[in-house]
Amino acid sequence: MSNKQVCAFLGDDASPEVMQPTLDIIDSMQLGIDFHYPAVGADAEQTSGSLFPEQSRQAIDAADATLFGSTSGRSTAALFYLRWGKQTFANVRPCQWLPGYTSPMANPEGIDFVIVRENLEDLYLGLEGDLDELAALNYYSRHARASLADLGPGKYAIKAITERGSERVIRHSFELARRRGKKRKVTVTCKYNMLSTADGLFLETAKRVADDYPDIAFEHFIVDDFLCRMIAHPQALDVVVTPNLYGDILSDGAAGMIGGLGLAPSGCYGDDYAYFESAHGTAPDIAGQNIINPTATLLSAAMMLDYLELGDAALRLRQAIRAVYSKGRTLPQDQGGKASTNEFCQAVSDLL
Repeated sequence: MSNKQVCAFLGDDASPEVMQPTLDIIDSMQLGIDFHYPAVGADAEQTSGSLFPEQSRQAIDAADATLFGSTSGRSTAALFYLRWGKQTFANVRPCQWLPGYTSPMANPEGIDFVIVRENLEDLYLGLEGDLDELAALNYYSRHARASLADLGPGKYAIKAITERGSERVIRHSFELARRRGKKRKVTVTCKYNMLSTADGLFLETAKRVADDYPDIAFEHFIVDDFLCRMIAHPQALDVVVTPNLYGDILSDGAAGMIGGLGLAPSGCYGDDYAYFESAHGTAPDIAGQNIINPTATLLSAAMMLDYLELGDAALRLRQAIRAVYSKGRTLPQDQGGKASTNEFCQAVSDLL
């Protein structure tokens, strides 16, 4: 059997401090994975004249998956290609509390759900501009009882929800609920009361798709109501699916419930490609200090191993992470411990 091919982007600021030891751990497991490091950003521009040269694009296309470090802008072109170029429409963000996590919740035990965020549409299309550009369209707001031209100088952003985009991410969520085999439930949330046309389409599409999955429970809530329910009763959730912007916000809030963004992995899935990255940013304020929590990156790598059909290795990695937290002797500083990034990664490696 030929080796799996994986592209790795180390990212910016503090991101390489968690990416490199994660790659070292995966490499030490001897799983038959070849890592490639495509040039991107300033380094690529110096050698090729492009922030994202064609060779790097070809490397992504040839790989089975990509492990992506957080970016502060220097590798954004690669990220956009991984998202829109590879059509990775489902951003899956697990939220699972483990013993040893420093949660602000009084009773975090049993929190284990996933937020699936539509990854390509909504307000993230970047369709923005001056309100004056829309004046000729003579749009009238029945809520404001005024036309856009009457509102005065300002900006606009277009929210786009399509039936195709909604159906594929919702169907992905139902399939995920089946594979998880836990509560076997899908919860849809968006602002369908105020945005009855756009978010209403997302909800109606979900209702139609739900008919194809009679073995999966289905429920829906307005997003502000859902946020209250997520905080009050997180153990009742299984798979939550939402349009892009809401999912981005809700998943960061979910991470805060279990102990912070340093514990939040994610994977972005398309029909024939996936890439994986921690949900947190580049943490420039602690870059170079060797204290950034590597858990999110390690768990993202475990999601990648599952995708590469290396499920046993993914399980071993998760068990090692769980054991380090359970022992409580080598905890990252954001979880109340004193361990450096490298010390935590070494503890995980030792258990493997």
